[in-house]
Parts: sequence; C-alpha cells; structure tokens
Amino acid sequence: MLNNMTDCEEGEGGPNSQGDGNPKESSPFINSSAAGDTDKSQQYDGKNMALFEEEMDTSPMVSSLLSSLANYSNLPTGSKEHEEAENNEEGARPSKKPVKAPQLGTLMGVYLPCIQNIFGVILFLRMTWMVGIGGVLGSFVIVFMCCSTTMLTAISMSAIATNGVVPAGGSYYMISRSLGPEFGGAVGICFYLGTTFAGAMYILGCIEILLIYIVPQAAIFKIEGLEGQEAEAALLNNMRVYGTIVLSFMALVVFVGVKYVNKLALVFLACVILSIVAVYGGVIKTAIDPPVFPVCLLGNRTLASKGYDVCAKVIEIDNETVTTKLWMSFCDSENLNATCDEYFTNNNVKEIQGIPGVTSGILAENLFGNYLEKGMFLEKRGLASEADPDSPTTGSNRYVLADITSFFTLLVGIYFPSVTGIMAGSNRSGDLRDAQKSIPIGTIAAITTTSIVYMSCVVLFGACIEGVVLRDKFGEGVNGNLVIGTLAWPSPWVIVLGSFFSTCGAGLQSLTGAPRLLQAIARDGIIPFLRVFGHGKANGEPTWALLLTASICEIGIIIASLDAVAPILSMFFLMCYMFVNLACALQTLLRTPNWRPRFKFYHWALSFLGMSLCLSLMFICSWYYAIVAMGIATCIYKYIEFCGAEKEWGDGIRGISLSAARFALMRLEEGPPHTKNWRPQILVLVSVDAEQNVEQPRLLSLANQLKAGKGLTIVGTSVQGTFLDNYTEAQIADQSLRKLMETEKVKGFSQVVISSNLRDGTSHLIQVGGLGGLKHNTVLVSWPRNWKQPEYHQQFKNFIEVVRETTVASLALLVPKNISSYPSNGERFTEGYIDVWWIVHDGGMLMLLPFLLRQHKVWRKCKMRIFTVAQMDDNSIQMKKDLITFLYHLRIDAAVEVVEMLDNDISAYTYEKTLVMEQRSQILKQMHLTKNEKEREIQSITDSSRGSIRRKNPSALCSHHSNDEGASVAEQPEDESVAVSNPKQVQLIHSKNASTPTSPTSPTAPAGGTATCTDNKGGDKGKTHFAANPEAGKDLFNMKPEWENLSQVDVRRMHTAMRLNEVITKKSKEAKLVLLNMPGPPKNRVGNENYMEFLEVLTEGLNRVLLVRGGGREVITIYS
Repeated sequence: MLNNMTDCEEGEGGPNSQGDGNPKESSPFINSSAAGDTDKSQQYDGKNMALFEEEMDTSPMVSSLLSSLANYSNLPTGSKEHEEAENNEEGARPSKKPVKAPQLGTLMGVYLPCIQNIFGVILFLRMTWMVGIGGVLGSFVIVFMCCSTTMLTAISMSAIATNGVVPAGGSYYMISRSLGPEFGGAVGICFYLGTTFAGAMYILGCIEILLIYIVPQAAIFKIEGLEGQEAEAALLNNMRVYGTIVLSFMALVVFVGVKYVNKLALVFLACVILSIVAVYGGVIKTAIDPPVFPVCLLGNRTLASKGYDVCAKVIEIDNETVTTKLWMSFCDSENLNATCDEYFTNNNVKEIQGIPGVTSGILAENLFGNYLEKGMFLEKRGLASEADPDSPTTGSNRYVLADITSFFTLLVGIYFPSVTGIMAGSNRSGDLRDAQKSIPIGTIAAITTTSIVYMSCVVLFGACIEGVVLRDKFGEGVNGNLVIGTLAWPSPWVIVLGSFFSTCGAGLQSLTGAPRLLQAIARDGIIPFLRVFGHGKANGEPTWALLLTASICEIGIIIASLDAVAPILSMFFLMCYMFVNLACALQTLLRTPNWRPRFKFYHWALSFLGMSLCLSLMFICSWYYAIVAMGIATCIYKYIEFCGAEKEWGDGIRGISLSAARFALMRLEEGPPHTKNWRPQILVLVSVDAEQNVEQPRLLSLANQLKAGKGLTIVGTSVQGTFLDNYTEAQIADQSLRKLMETEKVKGFSQVVISSNLRDGTSHLIQVGGLGGLKHNTVLVSWPRNWKQPEYHQQFKNFIEVVRETTVASLALLVPKNISSYPSNGERFTEGYIDVWWIVHDGGMLMLLPFLLRQHKVWRKCKMRIFTVAQMDDNSIQMKKDLITFLYHLRIDAAVEVVEMLDNDISAYTYEKTLVMEQRSQILKQMHLTKNEKEREIQSITDSSRGSIRRKNPSALCSHHSNDEGASVAEQPEDESVAVSNPKQVQLIHSKNASTPTSPTSPTAPAGGTATCTDNKGGDKGKTHFAANPEAGKDLFNMKPEWENLSQVDVRRMHTAMRLNEVITKKSKEAKLVLLNMPGPPKNRVGNENYMEFLEVLTEGLNRVLLVRGGGREVITIYS
C-alpha cells in the first residue's frame, strides 16, 4: 500500500505539478516537512538507537510512522471543502483547515447513497412497460441478469476497495491503480461520459413526468390534434426546450451552491423510499379491495381515453338512444345510420378493470412477452375481434399505439441504468469512519435490497395490472396517468411527485459528481489535453469541468428520447464494471504481494463471470453502441500510450507483462530461433565522454533504421572505476543513454557496467547482455576514430578484441565506418543505391541488412545492387544467372553484377605499402610533404634499409638477378612497428607519372626496374613485374631482400585489400551505402596494427561503409 499512496502523490514529480496544485493524498510515509526534520533529531536521542543513527535521514522511527498513520486523513476535494469555503467567505479563512475525523457509518455513508443512486427514473417510468412488453418471465430474466452483474461487480469492487485506502475518485481510482494509466484513463473517461449521460437521462425523465403527467398544458409545441410522426416530433421538441432550460438551471445550482445539493440529498432519498412504499401499499390494497380503474376496449384494441367520455357506442337517455363521443370518433355523423369505420361496426366496446388485483390470476396472462412493432395496436390477449386485414385503418389516433419497435435486447439496454449507482459508497470513502468495513457491507446490502425490490416489482406488476395497461407506456388508456401511479396508495400523486423530485435530485447528483471525476482524471495528468479541466475556483470547484459536463449533457438532451439515451449510458457503465471485474481477477490470479483485501468473499472465477456478463450485456443492449464505446476507449487508450504522462502505479497490467515475459523467455529457452524468425537483436556498444554523454549518437540512428521498432535492442556502455565509487556516474550515463534512445526513437533497453578498465567492461556487456533466450545476436560498434594516434592506441586494440570476442561467441558484427556521415532519422534519400559486395558467404547477413534498411523511410527509395567477385576459374556468366535465381527465391529485388578479378601479380606499390606499414606509417602520417619531398622520403627509406642490410649482412633469399650490394630491411620488433598512415597520406609517397600493369590507377614504386621475386608460399601470386628504366630496376633489385623479409601473408593481404578497394571504388563511389564482408582478425595479437591497416586500405575512398561479419549461422532462407 505504500507504493500506491506515494505514487499517487508524486506521480507527476510532486504534488504541485498538475492541476491547481492540490495534492491527491497526504501520505504519512513521506516525511518532507520542516517539522519532521526537527523531530528527527530528537527521535534518535539516547543510546538505545545508536546502532541506527546513520539511517536517521532516510528511515523514520516506528513510533513516528505509527503516529502518522493514526492521524492519516484522506478527505476528498469536493463538495465538503466547497461548503467550508463558502461558509468562511465572510470571515478570514484559516491558514490551514483543521482535519475533521470522518464520522459516516455504513448506513449513512454507503447504504443510503447507493439506494438513492440505484433507484431512479427507469423504475417509475419504464418498469411497468418493460413487464408488459417482455412478460413477467422475460423481465425477471432481465432484472436477474442485470442485478447479478452488479452484484458480481460489487464483490470485485469490495475486494479492491478493501485492499488499502481508496481516495476519492471511486471506480476511476480503483481501475487506474489496478490496470494502469492507459486502462484507467480510458475507463475513467467512459465512466465520466456514462455519469454525464445519466444526468441527461434523469433530466429527460424529469421533463417527461412534468409535461405528460403533471402539467401537460405547459407544452410549447402542442400535441393535441397531431398524429404519428408529428405528435412524436412535437413531444421531442418539448423535451429539448425544457430539458435545456432545466439543465442550465441545474448547472447554475451546482456552480453556486453545491451545499444545497448535498443537503437536499436526504429529501430526494425520502421521496424515492416513500414512492416505493406507496407501490407496495397499493399492491396490498388490491388484494383487499381492488380499485375501480376501467380501461375501454374496442374489440381487443385499447382506446385512448382522450377519445371518449363514456366507454360505449350509444347510451340511453330518457328512453332515447344517443351516440357518444366515441361514435363521433369513428363515424361521419352522430346519426345512428351514419357510415362508420368497419372495425368499429364489427366489434363491440368493452370495459375491463385496469387493476384487477393480485388475487385475480392475471399473472398467467402476463407471464410471456408481447413484443410490438412501432404503430401496432395494444391488444388484449384472449379476446376475439373481427378485423379485415385488407381494409384501411382509420382513426388510428383514437387507439393506444406502440411508440417504438420493442425487442428483448432493447429492454435490456433501457433497464440496465436502473441498476447502476453501485459506486456511490466507494466514491465517499474519504467520509467513512471505517471504509474497509463499510464499503463491502453497505454496497452489497444496497444491491441486495434493490434487487429484491426490482424482482418483486416485476412479479407484483404482472400479478396486479392488466397487460394492456402495462404496455401503455404513457398511460394514454388510463386518462394520462402514470401507470405505476395507478397502482400506488393512497394516491397516484405520491408516485408522480416523488418520482419527479427523485429524478431532479439524481440529475443534480450526476452534474455534481461527473465534473469531479473529470477533474480527478485531469489532475492525474495522464491525458494531456484534459489538463485544463483540472483547474477550478479557489476552493477547488471544477468550473471548467462543469462547463464541459453541461455541454456533453446537452447532447443527451438534444437526443430527447429517454429510450435512446438509456442504452448509451448502459454501454459506458457496463464497460466500467467490466474493467472493475477484470482488475480484481487479474490481481487475484497474479497474486501480487500487495494484494491483501480485507474482504475475503471474492474469487477470480466470480470476477471473470461478472466481466463476461458485462461484455455480453453490452452487445445484447446494442452492438453498434458497444462498438462505438469500445472505439472511444481504444482511442483514449492509444492516445495515453503514445502521448500521455508516464506513470508507475504498481498496476496489474505490469504484473501481466512480467508474467507474460517470464513465460515467453522460458519458451525461448527451448531452442534457437528458426532461420525464418531470425532478425538482428542488436547490442549497440557506445562510448561516453567525461560528462557521460554518448560520443556516437548516429549509432542509435542506424540501429533504429535497422530495427524499425522490432526485436531487441540493447544500448550498452562501460564506465571505468569501481561500483562503490562510480555508481553515480553510471546512473548519469544510463540516463544519458535513455534520453538519446528516446530522441532517436530506439525501442529497447540501456545497460551500463562499471569495470576497472573499459576493455573488460565491453567484454562483460557482450557476455551478459540480454536475459535467457532474449539475447543479442548482433553487435553494432563504431570504427575507432584516430586509431593511428598514439593516445588512441588502446582504443583500436579494444576494437579488435571485440571482433575476436564476437567471433568466438558466434555473434554477427556490424562496423559502420565514418558513422558521423550516416543519415539521421529525419533525413530522406530520394534516390541512390545501397551496394552489397558479397565476397564470402556469411549466412545471408549482407542480403538481409539492406532489406531491413529499406523498410525505414530514410532508405526506402534507395535501390539495391549486389556485386560479387569472380576468380580466374569461375564462370562469371553462370554466377550471375545463379545469383539472380537465388535472389528471386529470396524475394529480394536487386540489380546483380559479377566483377571479374584477374589473378595478377603483386605490384611494387603493394610491397612498398606493406613496408611502409611496418616501418614508417606513424611518421609519414604526421608529415605534410610536397611533391618533390615524396621522392626524397622514399629514397631515404630505401637508403636506411640498405645501410641496415649492409650492417647485418644477411643472405639473399632470391637467387637470380643477384647483386653484390645485397640489402635487407632493418627489422624492428613487432611491438615497435608503427601503424600505417591513412589512405590519403599513403598516396603522398608515390609518384603519379607511372603505372603498373596490375594497378593502373595506382602510382608505381619510386624506383623502377624489372624484378621477379617468388617464395614457396606465394607461388605465382608472389611474382612482381616492373617496367621502368634499367637504373631504377637495379635499385629495386637491390631492395629484394628487404621485401623478402616482409611477411608474405601481409603482402598478399595488402594486395587483396588494394585490388578490392580499387574495384569497389570504381563501381560504388557514388553509392549511399556500401556493405561488404569484414575479414577476420589475426589469430595472434602481434598483427593488430596490420589488420587495421588492411581494413583502412579496403575501405579507402568510400563515404559510408558498413563492414559486416556473420555470426556463423544462416539468417535468410528461400523457404516460406
């Protein structure tokens, strides 16, 4: 419960961050007052608590905690404070209101408010009609189903309400804290709309009672003389005009004097109870002395009482037969020989008792339903009549007709609002002496009471009242009386006036409660556009919320039909009740440690049954209203999910997520994913600067473009130091990662490790990133910048270790070079190519990555080209055909080209570059040489090499074309060899006036000649031919021992890198992105610098390069 209470108060970062600054709760668990700080110094005085002195700033003493709990108060911000504010307006307001202990018990705090809210307009205006249309059995099923739904909901609500303190806000608070802000906001809005439309329904009921049963002559649009659609339209227009007037008056009353609404609540409740007692009194009276209440029938059709004065065709006056008003209604004159309506002529007029009494046996006749189409006559069952179906009906306005087409589901939708209102007790939890005891007892007792009343009324109405009277919705056949009023004792006016005042009171209560509910939602801050409605007057009254409530209520008034408005609010209430049941069921099944309700008589099966009933009733009432209500809730849910404030309320949805995640992770452990399901689960390795900011933010942009929100992304970094000393820096780095991930819209997780050195930290991330089966299979790391500088020496060593570790772990590796030139998520390429250089098979990574990139809007308009390299022995034409077929089966659209690479000899330039790589790369990198200095620099290298060879006098390795001046390269220790310069600077040492046969675009060696050097390992590939002047050839010939001392493996690798770079640069110079296979790292660590130089040469002259190294498994398949 501690989490619930503190989260509510500090959900937006503090109590004053939303709305008008009123905190939701005053939790005793938060000790932030100055007084509390001064008390702390005294709490630990003495020697008894010396052991806990270090914790005095964070942990309160038990005694102070219990004291705070005992004095805890949670009065709702609402009508009570408004009353106090109004009473204090004349005098000076106290600086702080004294906290009054809540005094309401179960009866006054829960039971009676629930009774008042449940009993309402439907009982008085539609209950008898429902029994007449649906029959006693059908109506009993409807009542039982609806009451069962509310009873099951009340059980679930009692469990939630007794699981700790429930502040004002009732069902919204319970749902939002149990199911999370998304569900809470969506259902809260639905509950608000339901309460608002309930206000409209009560106002419409109030106007219906006023205009039809109390003062019909007050109608602005006269109904007399109108038939059919015209009469209906006039009635609806009257409802709209008077409804708008009454709504405006009620809203004004709520705005200026809420205290009067609260004080009149008991009066309205007394009216309801008195009316129900009058009904039961009338039933008892019918058993003793049935009232004389005649209804006139023509044949078996009910006649409207306004169309006759005497229930007879003719009467005897002074031995003379005189026609009646009824005769004039159906005949063209008052003469006995007048032409009359055929049905009138063929059938007799009969008078029956409208209320035969409970002992009359009429119950058997009313047992089954009698559903009517709109405009049909109300006919008495079992009574014969002669009617010609082909003859036209005349004088239909003299009969009582069905005003709407009725069916079972319509009755459910109209009746259900009469069982709502069960949340009244939980809404007043702040006023209760013992809420956890009163809410379950009071609510369940109220539902039991109202259910008994409703069920008994169904049976008693069917047993006492004639069927045609029951089906007479507006009492047209009983002199315009309220049908339930005809049964009441001692007078129908008891029911009429009682129902009028109760509907007025219920409307006022709705207009009082709905704005406060909206204000509570707005102050929670979960729906941004509603925040304005969290503000109000100085005393907290929700002025703006009241204005919106009145506007929405006016929509119901414009609809004007009580029968049309009732299903609308049924939808919203049913949805609210459904989620209350869902919340209880989830909490029970998840068995969260905090789920400890005091109310023990609940079970998840009951909650699921209640939820199923609610869902069923929604579609039974009106499937299209149900879809609209669900659509509204879904839109609000998605809006909160994408735009709403982040909240953590310890809700059940989080518990479901945890359980589902655990289940899914256990399933993933069963085996590796199938090739069809493989997707890159990326671990992005980033570095942070001294301020813990990410140094390569574009890495996350690339990760987002590769993932498009799918799969797993982990962004990891390491902080150097110890956990105890550098935990704060790690937290800052984690926040920095999260912020950048949010900016770049990368959906995933951040992970920061603290290690004594960055190398180990990166290794730990690769090893332990992810959980169970949800682990990364791909590592994304940036190419190390400035790796040739001595101060970055460790950086590239770390990089190569990452390459080795991913190889050992069978992880794919992606290395973007020049990451700063990669596009951000906001950029768009309108054209261009993504070029894939498929040199060795890596499991299909090179094919899959461009396809994934092109799913993102940045790369969507780029076309894909695939290049592959053919050797001397390959059939390039057949290779191209096979590759096209392969891509066709992979369903990948790409242009295909096969590049032939002839098996040429290694050039002098390659040897020279390898030599430079091993000796002078760092020096040459820092030198800015002119054209003439290039040749001198090369000559100095040659001379120094010769001198070292003479001093060491090694034997020559090549036998033919030998010279007395044998020379050898001065060997340096491996760890002292310097890394090669970058590609642009390498070119500084070569002349451009000659070219070699193998590398026409590359400069030749500075000293020309013809030489051939072959070693046993190299075979023909070790041959080098030079064509230049003889003197230069003699110099190069003398350098042959130096070349022989070079690693032939390095020479061949340099040759491959240069040849490939030459071809790639020629074909893909203008490509937006080049993807190519990344060679494997050297097996021993002495060749690290050379490996970096090979990669540098391979990618020289290309803007965006993505080096790809497969993880050793197939990631793409041709099968479905």
